[in-house]
Amino acid sequence: MPPPSARPTTGSHDLPTSPALSSFMSSGWAPSHLPRDVRVPGYQATSARRARLSERFPGERLVLPAGDLKVRSNDCDYHFRPHTAYAWLTGLTGEDQPGNVLVMEPSGPEGHHPVLYMRPRSSRTGEEFYRDRRYGEFWVGRRPDLDEAAQLTGIECRHLDELAVALSGPQPLARVLTGIDCAVDALVEPRVSSEAERLREKELEACLSELRLIKEAWEVEQLQLAVDHTTVGFEDVVRALPRALRHRRGERWVEGIFNLRARAEGNGVGYETIAAAGAHACVLHWVRNDGPLDPSQLLLLDAGVETDTLYTADITRTLPLSGRFSPVQRQVYNLVLAAQEAGIAALRPGASFRDFHRAAMRVITEGLCDWGVLKTPADELGGDSGLHRRYTLCGSGHMLGMDVHDCAKARAGAYVEGVLKEGQVLTVEPGLYLQPDDETLPAELRGMGVRIEDDLVITKDGARLMSSALPRTADGIEEWMGALLQG
Repeated sequence: MPPPSARPTTGSHDLPTSPALSSFMSSGWAPSHLPRDVRVPGYQATSARRARLSERFPGERLVLPAGDLKVRSNDCDYHFRPHTAYAWLTGLTGEDQPGNVLVMEPSGPEGHHPVLYMRPRSSRTGEEFYRDRRYGEFWVGRRPDLDEAAQLTGIECRHLDELAVALSGPQPLARVLTGIDCAVDALVEPRVSSEAERLREKELEACLSELRLIKEAWEVEQLQLAVDHTTVGFEDVVRALPRALRHRRGERWVEGIFNLRARAEGNGVGYETIAAAGAHACVLHWVRNDGPLDPSQLLLLDAGVETDTLYTADITRTLPLSGRFSPVQRQVYNLVLAAQEAGIAALRPGASFRDFHRAAMRVITEGLCDWGVLKTPADELGGDSGLHRRYTLCGSGHMLGMDVHDCAKARAGAYVEGVLKEGQVLTVEPGLYLQPDDETLPAELRGMGVRIEDDLVITKDGARLMSSALPRTADGIEEWMGALLQG
């Protein structure tokens, strides 16, 4: 063996395994089984979900990967989160799913038989369980074996090593979600390289999004749980503001406090937390969170807890770091609040999805004209002028569920150009982003960003505010903050 200095790479930090150690490690382990009555959360719904998908694609094989591990740095991977479609159809949401693939095999003229190809629990007769840093049980924790996974999900389970054979040879017509798992892509690449096949893939993606547009009662409960945990996280942040104000990167302190709650109560955050103070709040997706906090400024906190079942909240509050809004801060805040209230009032089954955004933007535009920021009277701007977008830019809300921007692959006619339906969950989040270098604004307005975002479920006659436990009015926020800071 060459001396250490001559070896090309460091490789593993572990010492070689001796035959004696290998033999010793392969024996003396007590049986260990999961309880026989355990099921995945949402078990009662997953079969019906697969049946609804099956109806859309009779006679076609459907290949739905969980996804593979992504390298963060060198030999360290990011936390794994399974692809939403896979999790929704199987109920499997944990970090033990990388590489697994759900295949729905055509069965009869209209139905499908689901088969889950998975990496089962490491055998104690080989070395994987203690040598494999990516998949070994001693390194990353226990996975279910094939029988346990079948019991958990109600789906036939086979070893992942059988997938290549299953996807080779004479094939039924197939649709595959590609770009999720490179190993699956390699197996199916010759069959999905044509434009026609790519269109078939997009149709599968669209269908999976559209099937999730209306939430089951259990899903609404999970989303309410996410909202409730998020509410507590916002309370945690307010209580921590005195220490955050003293830290040179107070935004990071705020982020860490909220993320602690998210990790303690759920899977973590549903998206990167935005903790934006002062002019940083004018950056819509500010996630650097590396700035200090100034008591004279506002803090825009956009954050959501993701449950263990992968349903996320998405809430924004804009808070005065002193505990009290200044007159000009209150002026801007109240205009955004009036816009949000107009948007919420427009929510009802049968309304156009765009209606709540139009209602909110009408209020924003009128307010900007009243301030003299827009020089043309609101009733002369016309529906397509869009001049207000210099100061507000983005849409006023989106569907919410297992993804923060849920059902994003749905066709326009079913979503953004469609109508609202009972059981849909969405956000309403108008904002004003008054850039610090915008010379069309008076100096006192520059460098201020305000967004108010809440989560709502469409009911038979309107919408229910799921995040009502967090105050929205300026007076309510000041009272709420005061009580938490004194407590």
